[in-house]
Amino acid sequence: MLKSPYTAAGVALRWLYDQRIRTPAILDVGRYFPGASDFSDQWEGLRNEALNIGGQLEQIPRFHEIMKQQTAISANDGRDWRVFVAKAYGTGVESNLAKCPLLASLLKHHPDVISASFSYLAPGKHIPLHRGPFRGIIRYHLGLSMPLDDSGALGATLWIDRRPYRLGNGETLLWDDTYPHEVLNATNHVRIALLLDVWRREMPADIAVFSRVLIAIMGIIARIKPSAFNGWR
Repeated sequence: MLKSPYTAAGVALRWLYDQRIRTPAILDVGRYFPGASDFSDQWEGLRNEALNIGGQLEQIPRFHEIMKQQTAISANDGRDWRVFVAKAYGTGVESNLAKCPLLASLLKHHPDVISASFSYLAPGKHIPLHRGPFRGIIRYHLGLSMPLDDSGALGATLWIDRRPYRLGNGETLLWDDTYPHEVLNATNHVRIALLLDVWRREMPADIAVFSRVLIAIMGIIARIKPSAFNGWR
C-alpha cells in the first residue's frame, strides 16, 4: 500500500532526526523544560478553565476536524477526541485564548511553548498506537481532570514505548511523541489534559535551524487558516 504524503514525510523526518538526536522516550523536565512548574503550579486554575470550556463540549472540534490526516487515530472508534487549541505552531488562536486567560498569560511568558491545547477524551476512547513525526518539539502532559475507574483507581492509561503511565490531577510527564504511544480512557468520564509542545533544547545547530524553519512554515499555515483551530465554529 502506498503511503500518504503526510505519512511519508513523517517517516522521512523521523529518520533525519534519529540520525542526530538520541534521547529516551521520557525526558527530564528540569533539563528540557525548566518553566514547567509555572504550569503545574497553576493546574487547578487551568482545570477550571478547561472545565468551563468543556461545558460546551460539542462546540469543540474533534482532532480529525482540525487535521484530517489524524482521522485514523481520532475517528477510529466512534468516540470523541476533542481538542481546544489555544496556540498552534507559534501562532496564538486569539478567540480561544480569550476563553482561557490564565493559560494565555502563562503562554505569554513561555515562548518556548510552540503549541498548547486542552485535550478531551470521551469515556471509552482509545487512541491507537501511532508516532508523531517531528522530534524538534517535545510533549508536556499535565493532568487536569483525570477520571477514576469503578475500582477507584486512575482509569486512563498512556502507553509510551510500551510502558504504561497513569497521571493523576496535577501530575506531569515530559516525553518524545515520536516514540510509539497510545491512550485508553477506560472510565465513564471525560479525561482532560493540558498538552504543550515545547521547543527541544540542546539540538545540533543545523537541526535547530531546520526545526525553526519547519515550525515557521506551519505557523504561516496556521495564520492563513485560523478558523481550523477555532473551538466555537
